[in-house]
Amino acid sequence: MLSHVPVLVGPALEYLEILPNGLYLDATFGAGGHTRAILERLGDGRLIALDADPRATAVAQRLADPRLTFVHANFRDLGRVLDRCEIPLLDGVLFDLGVSSMQLDDAERGFSLGKPAALDMRMDPSRGSSAYEVLSTASERDLAEIFFAFGEERSARRIARAIVARRAGSGLPNTTSEFAALISGIVQRPGKRERLHPATRVFQALRIVVNDELDALREGLSQAIARLRTGGRVVAISFHSLEDRIVKRSFRDDERLEVLTKRPVRPDRRELAENRRSRSSKLRAAQRKGAD
Repeated sequence: MLSHVPVLVGPALEYLEILPNGLYLDATFGAGGHTRAILERLGDGRLIALDADPRATAVAQRLADPRLTFVHANFRDLGRVLDRCEIPLLDGVLFDLGVSSMQLDDAERGFSLGKPAALDMRMDPSRGSSAYEVLSTASERDLAEIFFAFGEERSARRIARAIVARRAGSGLPNTTSEFAALISGIVQRPGKRERLHPATRVFQALRIVVNDELDALREGLSQAIARLRTGGRVVAISFHSLEDRIVKRSFRDDERLEVLTKRPVRPDRRELAENRRSRSSKLRAAQRKGAD
């Protein structure tokens, strides 16, 4: 198991420009790596941390820091959370998107295609449909659209056709490892060594759909920007092109913001060597301009 190492933590702190008495929000607590780093620079300020995964609650409680308020909530609800906390404006917001190390390392959650587990993939297991339920009920056309739109999978139609046929025959695999093997058998080219596991894009697409990640990101970014005070900053770390595209457009198209990163910040060689999960990460930052 890999220990939790926060990605791009140095650049994230640099762009947030933590004020000792500031008000900040970590929209994606995860295993708490970025939260800990912010608290180390925060004096008598306050930090609100959110996570859709209920298992993050116990991790946050172990920090036992009076400056930290943890709320089990999706970042698409950050406006309501701030209202409950009676915080009108923030000095900075951080989004660290995608799946956390805590979720990947826990085989039971169904996020890792290399570990046998139920096909679940829900950030909050108490809400919504699991990946297996989506695979069991969606039409062939809908499955193809999911794999192409959210996984950028070129073999989307062939995969969808094979899943529906398997569904009507011997039945769908109900574990991650068996489903990954099914996808590999459909798309893997004999003698061709793939950089990614053949099922990677399909797993990404399912996870995004199960958790409605892209719409949640649009809503979360919109609410975060609206809650920034003049000079306040928003930083987002993404791990695939769909997330990064939303972040880029949200920052670029909002007249209230000044974009601070003309190009996305990538991990340096040292971080890439120490943390392989950082390899696809990109950081973008923007600052609120104008009057409060």
